[in-house]
Amino acid sequence: MKLFRPWVLPQCFSWNYSPAVWKSNGSAKPATHRGHARAFDIIVPAHTFLLETLREHRLLKTPVWKHIWGARLPVILTVPLIYACAIPFALLDLFVTIYQAVCFPIFRVPKVRRGDYLIFDRGRLAYLNAIEKVGCVYCSYANGLLAYIAEIAARTEQRFCPIQHAHPPAQLHARYPHFLPYGDARAYRARSEEVARAYDDVVTRTP
Repeated sequence: MKLFRPWVLPQCFSWNYSPAVWKSNGSAKPATHRGHARAFDIIVPAHTFLLETLREHRLLKTPVWKHIWGARLPVILTVPLIYACAIPFALLDLFVTIYQAVCFPIFRVPKVRRGDYLIFDRGRLAYLNAIEKVGCVYCSYANGLLAYIAEIAARTEQRFCPIQHAHPPAQLHARYPHFLPYGDARAYRARSEEVARAYDDVVTRTP
């Protein structure tokens, strides 16, 4: 039996097929939605779409030519610059990932799980055209990568300098609340090693 990807709307389905829910891993189970006894559900991570919803998604997709035609010329001219950033992003990804893999076990700091930050699910949405899907995948990578690196840097900071700033940054990372007060020398000398190893709240899973 041919398996259908969750982002593709199967054209051969009809209401005469036996009710089933198709998952991305190819397994199936009876549909339980009230009023849709003979509907098929396509399951993507964290979301379930009825087949009729996927059909509506496809109808709402903007053709690529129309998408390009409606874009302003200055925006189109920025595209090479936007995607040129993929090169430094990839290099940064490589070096930071190697750093974590080599150093965190030595520091006895739990590793950051990459999959918690780099999530590529929007590219499956049927109402996005090819250009929009590429853009969403790229944005997911860039923003997810920076969040992933920020968490690695935060755990490094907690290990070597767990002191809060005199003036809190505009965006606090997740480890910041564990840090010691600014200017409290006694607390630093008494508790810095304890704070540097306080990762009980982190779910440790092998990346």
